[in-house]
Amino acid sequence: MRLPSLFLSHGAPTFALEPGQAGPLLKAVGERIRALPGVRAVLVVSPHWRTRGLRVGAAERPQTVHDFGGFPAPLYRLQYPAAGAPGVAEEVAAQLAQAGLAAGLSGGQGLDHGAWVPLLHMLPDVPLPVLQLSLPIEFDAADALALGRALAPLRDRGVLIVGSGSLTHNLYEFRQSETEAPEEYVREFVQWARRAAVAHDDAALVDFRGAPHSHRAHPSDDHYLPLLVAAGASGAGEPVEVIDGGVTYGVLSMEGYVFGDLPAAHATGRAAAGIAAIPA
Repeated sequence: MRLPSLFLSHGAPTFALEPGQAGPLLKAVGERIRALPGVRAVLVVSPHWRTRGLRVGAAERPQTVHDFGGFPAPLYRLQYPAAGAPGVAEEVAAQLAQAGLAAGLSGGQGLDHGAWVPLLHMLPDVPLPVLQLSLPIEFDAADALALGRALAPLRDRGVLIVGSGSLTHNLYEFRQSETEAPEEYVREFVQWARRAAVAHDDAALVDFRGAPHSHRAHPSDDHYLPLLVAAGASGAGEPVEVIDGGVTYGVLSMEGYVFGDLPAAHATGRAAAGIAAIPA
């Protein structure tokens, strides 16, 4: 079957220790993914691996990279011991080449926290191989959407495409935040993004600087671009599920999206609590 593509908000690294509202929802999504036949690997695009040009992680056993500082000590002891997928990495590079995008292989690349933190909740017992695709520093929103479209055929070959970022990401306000109450600008930007994602309004998603409070929600675009990758890998007629993960630290939206069909884990025909099934 054709796998969905996902956009996940990974928030702050402390999400690994504090599942909050989003963690159980990702676990429910993961249970449904595990029930699918033929899933070969998880391919993650994260803003924490930036390169010149495209690179595909091809390590046989990617290390868990703790690419952050100043957080509680237990966070640095966490491991996500996923197997890599060198063969799938070669397949990803070949697929990109068919779309006119050159990508090299990186045998030493580990899993940054944009990959392993959300997977710790979604696939906690590490049932699937994981590899990453870098996010080129020269890419803009249109490039990220085109990258998703280039990757889309892999969904038919057992590769789960995951864009991991944050639907809002203002680090200055995160560090200064003294309240958990969501800021109004966060709510308004999330409402805009949800409408555009559910409607497959790719033009709006690319032109996100026209959205309300976009510069405050994303002073830089790095954590927004993975949404374009996931959206680009989806089809206009596919359903979209909203993962309503709430807001942490008042400014980091944990909202995510499932683009495409993902059957319910127990064939009840009902979405998991907190996940709204919305037809395109």
